Amino acid sequence: MALDLASLLGRRNPPLIGLDISTSGIKLVELSLGANSNYKLERYGSEPLPRGAVVDGNIENIEQVSEAIRRVIKKSGTNVKNAALAMPASAVITKKIILAAHLSEQALEVQVESEANQYIPFAMDEVSLDFCVLGPVANSEEDIEVLLAASRKEKIEDRVAVIEAAGMQAKVMDIESYAARAAIDRLIEQQPNAGQDQIYALFQIGAKTTYISILLNGQVIYERDQQFGGSQLTQDIVRNYGLSFEEAEAKKKIGDLPDSYEMELVEPFLESAALEVTRAIQFFFTSTPYTRVDQIFLAGGCAVIPGLVDIVAERTKISTTVVSPFKGMDISSNVNEKWLRNDAPSYLVACGLAMRRFG
Repeated sequence: MALDLASLLGRRNPPLIGLDISTSGIKLVELSLGANSNYKLERYGSEPLPRGAVVDGNIENIEQVSEAIRRVIKKSGTNVKNAALAMPASAVITKKIILAAHLSEQALEVQVESEANQYIPFAMDEVSLDFCVLGPVANSEEDIEVLLAASRKEKIEDRVAVIEAAGMQAKVMDIESYAARAAIDRLIEQQPNAGQDQIYALFQIGAKTTYISILLNGQVIYERDQQFGGSQLTQDIVRNYGLSFEEAEAKKKIGDLPDSYEMELVEPFLESAALEVTRAIQFFFTSTPYTRVDQIFLAGGCAVIPGLVDIVAERTKISTTVVSPFKGMDISSNVNEKWLRNDAPSYLVACGLAMRRFG
């Protein structure tokens, strides 16, 4: 579901970059269509954010965030000025509603706004509202299912402001979980039998939060988030080795830490991560009618920590892989493929946003 302003330009697929703004940093992806209409990764890049610039999905320092966007644009080499952005799921109210199929577009808009009043705890002039028709309701030709999404205008305006301060234009405003799902759906289509009737559990381990989506035949059957992420390991490094948070984060990324680091800090962190995944799956079993998961996908910056895949697979007894949203894509000569292997799992949202150019 995306508020798509690009169509106003009258060009079908204007160049568009995906920009993922998270607590820890900015991630950029630019895609084009390569041979046989296959996606091609043209450019990607990331830039860390100072602590406190983005807190719980809210932009607290527009100048710091727009400066980081300028840096990542320069670093990536892109000259594209249009961007697709996303709101955190916690900042967006979504609701599926049933409406009459015969309504004109104008009548549909009026009806959606009327329905939205029931679900949105704010005055309607304080929110941005969008909707899309999902399709006919099963067993009822008279009705259609509509997905509505609403967010506080000020939160959307903050994201638009940082983009404009960086000299760019926001063309699409999506929801982070929907963007990630667009990237994952593409990977599931590459599975045997296009993943039909298989239950996939996606764990995106971010800086502070792990987002869990469980999917079956293109539908999300369960989702939630847990307060666990890579910054816990960074905090352990700060405490153990007397470093600043920024130093700890930098040394964690390049592996420049004492020999005791693996045993003292990484192994306990991996145990904690595996425990979080196991608990989440048990919670899924106890709160839904489902009793199995066929495949676990790990994404996010922590997914590539050596040993995580093995310990999760061992604890859950479920096949586990680290995912790259760029799997099966053509790769431009602008991209360092060796670096990409390590970076790719944390670009799920940015990749899904970049795909909006063609959606």
